[in-house]
Amino acid sequence: MNSQRHLILAIDDEADMLETYRSIFAKKYDLLTASSGTAALEILKNKPVDLILLDMKMPKMDGLAVLKKLKENEVEADCIMVTASKDVAPAVEAMKLGALDYITKPFEVKELQIIIEKALEKRALVRENLYLKEALKGATEYCDLIGQTPVMLKLFETIGRVAPTDSTVLIHGESGTGKELVARAVHKKSKRAHQPFIAVNCAAIPENLLESELFGHERGSFTGALERKLGKFELADGGTLFLDEIGCMSAAMQAKLLRILEDKIIERLGGEKGIPVDVRIVSATNIDFQKEIKEGKFRHDLYYRLNVIPIDLPPLRERKGDIPIFINYFLNKFNKELNKKVINFSVEAMKAMHGYDWPGNVRELQNLIERVVVLSSGPEITTNDLPFAPTIRVESAPVELGEGGVGSLRARLESYEKELILKALTDCGENKTKAADLLGIPRSSLNSKLLTLGLA
Repeated sequence: MNSQRHLILAIDDEADMLETYRSIFAKKYDLLTASSGTAALEILKNKPVDLILLDMKMPKMDGLAVLKKLKENEVEADCIMVTASKDVAPAVEAMKLGALDYITKPFEVKELQIIIEKALEKRALVRENLYLKEALKGATEYCDLIGQTPVMLKLFETIGRVAPTDSTVLIHGESGTGKELVARAVHKKSKRAHQPFIAVNCAAIPENLLESELFGHERGSFTGALERKLGKFELADGGTLFLDEIGCMSAAMQAKLLRILEDKIIERLGGEKGIPVDVRIVSATNIDFQKEIKEGKFRHDLYYRLNVIPIDLPPLRERKGDIPIFINYFLNKFNKELNKKVINFSVEAMKAMHGYDWPGNVRELQNLIERVVVLSSGPEITTNDLPFAPTIRVESAPVELGEGGVGSLRARLESYEKELILKALTDCGENKTKAADLLGIPRSSLNSKLLTLGLA
């Protein structure tokens, strides 16, 4: 439930009744009042309320007429009818029109408070269910954030200091390093931990759909918009919104995001009123922002708003001391999931794992271990069990060491990498995207490897 105070609208033509509501709710809730249905509908054009208390009998426009208008205007707030009549027929009619509950005058204050608390709890559960459904659709979490190398220990310390604040966070790291896990860790240790965590991959959503995905839309706002949809900002209200690959956002979307960061108000597509949101923004990217800003591809003012707290996530090749931890973690994970009994990696296999630079980072390591566990025929993984990839595999044939001998393994690995990458590019007609798929790594990692090996 949102940490902000709930906003209730009380509608009654009797001034004494409105004053009673003020005395009851002043300490616990924020209260708006209206002395007629017309005045209430005007208020609802600009104020999204959490709950409505609606008097059944009013001049000109009675409670049922107001309720019909609320339904026509798709007002999202739940409505509790208040009636002085002992005849339950109008109350039943109101329930059919969408009212959540009703109470008769004169009422006990405690009874009304209980009804209101239940209504607000129901509203919170509905929003939580929406959040869970969205999370299940696009969850990309693959393990807990783990590590014991100095760079990871420093990262944990940074998260511990940053998390309790509401400052925006920008995570920079290569694809597959676990940027979303860092974002989840920041959320988990924050005061918003019991509120929604919503993740959006900006690169995976077509540009023409991203605005609707983030801000939502009203029914009929565009072709195919058959019903109202809440955007990720509304679903994350009170919690954390994680914007992954934010560097892929168009200039128009960058401008809209900057405005929301400043005003904390969104507008659905096709909507006419602003909706206040209380969301902490954590974003992530693998691009070089300074280069993108210099080339005019990313707004410098938005970058400064996002980069209040920068967090750099190191690639796996810079923390190879964590590889045994990951191997143990993923072996346990896939043994349970696949009903296998793989105990360990042989010494030579472990050397091969350490000798590789892991351009796909932890995600690549996870996929490799799942593959070898599935295909293993015994309790130990050897070099023969590793996939036929010269960049990983250690050949058993004797080699002639270079002068000093120490760098020969790295030289051979780099030579194999060049050979494999060049072959993949040739087989794919120089198409980098297809070559990256063939190699089982992201295109960004292939570009990085081409630069590192002097093949660009």
